[in-house]
Formats: sequence, C-alpha cells, structure tokens
Amino acid sequence: MAHSSKNQHLTTARGAALYIGALLGPGLLLLPGLAAAEAGPASILAWLALLILSGLFAAVFSALGRHNPSAGGVIGYVTAGLGPRAGLATGWMFLAGVVCGAPIVCLIGASYVTDLTGGGQLARAAVAAGLLLTVVGLAAGGLRASAAAQLVLVSLLTVVVIVAVTGSAGAARAGNWTPFAPHGWLSVGSAAATLMFSFVGWEAVAPLTTRFADPGRQLPRVVAIALAVTTVLYLGLAIATIGVLGPRAAADVPLAGLLSQAIGTVGPDIAAVAAIVLTLGATNAYINGAAAMAGQLTRAASGSRGRGPVLRLLAAITATGLLLIIGYGLRIVSTAALVAVPTALFLAVYLGAMTAAARVLRGPVRLAALPAALAVTAMLGFCGWALAVPAAVALAVNWRARAGSRRPLRNARPASAVRCPGSLRERELVASR
Repeated sequence: MAHSSKNQHLTTARGAALYIGALLGPGLLLLPGLAAAEAGPASILAWLALLILSGLFAAVFSALGRHNPSAGGVIGYVTAGLGPRAGLATGWMFLAGVVCGAPIVCLIGASYVTDLTGGGQLARAAVAAGLLLTVVGLAAGGLRASAAAQLVLVSLLTVVVIVAVTGSAGAARAGNWTPFAPHGWLSVGSAAATLMFSFVGWEAVAPLTTRFADPGRQLPRVVAIALAVTTVLYLGLAIATIGVLGPRAAADVPLAGLLSQAIGTVGPDIAAVAAIVLTLGATNAYINGAAAMAGQLTRAASGSRGRGPVLRLLAAITATGLLLIIGYGLRIVSTAALVAVPTALFLAVYLGAMTAAARVLRGPVRLAALPAALAVTAMLGFCGWALAVPAAVALAVNWRARAGSRRPLRNARPASAVRCPGSLRERELVASR
C-alpha cells in the first residue's frame, strides 16, 4: 500500500479513486436488501439521510487530516481531541469492528454462491467458513492485496452495479413503492443504522490529505467526485432494489435479482463470481489491515514485537468468525444481528471522531461536526443490544489503563506510546467496504 518517495504526491484522479475505494465494497451486495426488510420503500429515506451525513463526514475528516496530519488517522484525531485513553478505545473498537465484519463479508459471498447452486442456511455457512479459512491462511502466509488490486475490485463492483441498475430499470413498477412505510416511520432509523456499515471509509482516507501537492485545490475536487460517484451508485441501487424487486427486495442477494432482470439467467452466475472475487479481496484487506493495527496497538500497550500479535489476531479472527458463522448456520443469529455488532462499533468510533473534531476544529467545519455527532448518536440509539459491545471495549481499555497507572513508575510507558497506529495501512481496513 505504501508509495515510493518518487511518487509522493497523489493526483486528483488517483485520490478520488482511493476515496471511492474506501467507501464502496461487498456491503452493497447485501445491505439494500436488509434495509428494505427493515423499512420497506421508506428505506430510501435512510439512504438519502446517510448520503447527506456522508458529506458532513467528508468535510470533517478532511479538515482533521489537514489539522493533524501526523496523527495517523482516526485514533490520532480522537487522541488529540479527547485524550490518549479515548484514542486507544477508538483503536480497539475499530479493530473489533473489522474482526466482526470479516465473517459478514464471507457470508455475503456465500449467499450468492448458494443462491446459484442451491442449499440452505447451513450450506451457506459452510461456504462462508471455507472462504474465511482460505483468506486467513493466505494472510498467515503473508499474501496481501495491493492498492491497485483493491481498486480493480471496486471497479468490478461499480460495473456490476451499473449494469444491474440500468439493465433492470425497465422492470420497475410504481406499485412496488406502496405501502411506503409498512413497518412505521421509526423503522427508517433502524435501516439507517444498518446502512451505516456501507458508509464507513472517510476516516481511513483522511490521512491522505497530506499526500496531495495542492490540498487546498485538489481536496475539494476529490471529495466532490467521491461524493458524486457514491451518491449515484448508492441511490441508483437503492431505488432499483425497491422499484424492481418490490417484496423480493428483502433478500440476502438483491443484486442477483436485479441482474436476472437486466441480463437474464446468466445474471446470478455473474453475481456469484463477482461476490466470490470481492469477498476474497475484501476479507484479505480486512485481515491485513487489522493485523497492522493490532501489531501497533499491542506494541503501544506492552512493547511486544514480531509476528506474535499478528498470529494471535489471526487466531482470534478465525475463532470469532467461525463461531459467528456457525451461529448463523444453526439459525441462532440472523444476518441483521451479525451486521449490528460492527455497525455499533463503527458508530462509536465515528461519535468519538466527531466529538473530538468539535473540540479541535474551528470555523464552518466545526459546525459540520456538531450535527454529524448528533446524527451518529441518534443512530446509536437504534442499535439496541449491540451497544453492549463498544461499551465492553471501552470498559476493558479503561480498566487496563487504570491497572497500568498503578504499576511502579519504572514500568510505566510514556504517554506518547499510546499514540495511534500508522495511517496509510488503515485504508486497507475499509477499502473494500
């Protein structure tokens, strides 16, 4: 992912591609269906609200990147605004969100495979487990997807979505938009919380602001391009999912249904191939990005080095992922419940970042951070039981920090040791989301 010193400055086009790549990913293969299941056609309001919120996130994180260029990303931003303990909690929440998100991505790919081949929920879980073990094995062997590969995967997803939306437009029916809010208006809030999983990404590319030769001129263009592209893709897919599929929108494989309308019986085949390729690339980025962050967080806490922390993380991802996938296969947990956990964690991270931004930034951008923080707080209110997970992470970090402060002075680490992990590696965490 690193660039050579000879290629230190990002062009506007490549910067826009990296920003788009951080925002788009396999979540688009699943979340339109989940949102439709929760709120029906009214889920389009959740999409619109989150697109507006995404613009606020873009402005705030870009300003944070310029204000604190050496901070190394979202952990550094929270540290600067709320202190090192809050920064560490943010890091572990983000890491936990990535760990819990990996099996979801594998289940997305598996859903498209079993939609094509047949098989029930247990078969889908078996395929997902196979995908997870494959990628963990590749990560353990040191294989990493490059930035170029991630951009190719995002381009593939973009093409598939465009074909699905434009090709199926003729099958849209006005009757599919009624009743508009079958589950009540509060369901829009639940749908928005679920969809937040697709809007994480601005925090990971914010450190790139220092890589532009002329940030004042290039950054507004890059953000405008990224917002325009993601808005068109997200809204197009959301409208097509509801308008074309109607009651069938509430499914785990909405894109397969749209492609069937767009290009016929070969549609699900293409959807399955795209889902597998995206799953492998996305999960590889998840795991390697998480490994980089885990290594640095562990060094900050205890000073340990080498591959020990990384191998322990891979073991944790394997155990956690298989446990969640088995629970899904046995119908103990639903897809929506699985998505709720990383969503709550990422929302907590964003709340910390927006709160910190309101403290360290000045001018109009500070005003953007305030409504963004309120919106994130409102969505957290719809997360229900999943809020226990970020709360547990925060309590654990606080307990560890208190225990560390009681050690003899000779064993205490300087405050600077809890500064955040390196910045550009963080982009891998969400480049495929």
